[in-house]
Amino acid sequence: MSRRQNTFRIFGYCILLLEDPPAGIHSIPMATKKRVLFLCTGNSARSQMAEGILRHLAGDRFEVFSAGTHPKSIHPKSVQMMNEIGIDISGQSSKDVSKFAGQQFDYVITVCDRAKQNCPIFPAAKPIHWGFDDPAEATAEPQQTIVFRSVREELFARIRLFLTASQG
Repeated sequence: MSRRQNTFRIFGYCILLLEDPPAGIHSIPMATKKRVLFLCTGNSARSQMAEGILRHLAGDRFEVFSAGTHPKSIHPKSVQMMNEIGIDISGQSSKDVSKFAGQQFDYVITVCDRAKQNCPIFPAAKPIHWGFDDPAEATAEPQQTIVFRSVREELFARIRLFLTASQG
């Protein structure tokens, strides 16, 4: 009896898929991606940068979203600061948290105190709070650039720790 098969090369590994597997071999279900929602007030700086950083560091291990309790447009400095480290968030957009009502998340991470106080309930999600000052409140240069870079680097460090902790 011959079995039909397809061979694929993925990341240097040869993967053999049998369309008619032998008796006793069952398909292994694919692990579902963890869903993460970053939440802040304006969804213009902190949560947008966090969304971009997690996507960049985690690849396809997570579905990543961001939203705001009172969304504004993305701050141009957020896009500029992320471009400095090779992450393009110019295609992201500000969203109201109500857009995600009724959706399931594994983690809801608030990145400002006001969002934590006004965060809707996501029943199955593990809530995490990281309090960051709003870099958009610094209006004069060069202070604004310094504050945006600082928040970006702190987010990067926290997200690395988050990824390490979520592996186990």
